[in-house]
Amino acid sequence: MFLSTNVLDSQALSPDQMLAEYKAQQITERGFRFLKDPFFFASALFLKNPQRIMALMMIMVVSLLVYTLAQRRLQLALAASHQTIPHQKGIPTSTPTLRWVFQSFLFIRWLEIDGIPTIVNFTSNHKHILSFLCSYCQKYYFIS
Repeated sequence: MFLSTNVLDSQALSPDQMLAEYKAQQITERGFRFLKDPFFFASALFLKNPQRIMALMMIMVVSLLVYTLAQRRLQLALAASHQTIPHQKGIPTSTPTLRWVFQSFLFIRWLEIDGIPTIVNFTSNHKHILSFLCSYCQKYYFIS
């Protein structure tokens, strides 16, 4: 494998550091792949005004930041408690992606029947996942 760099001073960036920096780019690239995924777009966007393009990019980057922080919080909470949650194939994992968590919550519905709020398709597995997230997420599902 060959890696090239424009940092010519070997004291400033050793080969091991260069490799570590290169591998760390994968995390960032995965995040931006998330932003371009059609799953998160309802329809195509056509922006001509440069200010609107910049505003949309800012919103997308902030969304990526929130997404990454929430995923990290979930994974750290699972690791700290030595617990797992089942991923989409039912196999336990301590490093779930937030995308999968969002997809698992996709069919939960809030209904009001005879004036009584009810949440349908909410399982004990969803409650278990929410126990690792902040209280705002739990309040949304009337847990705390």
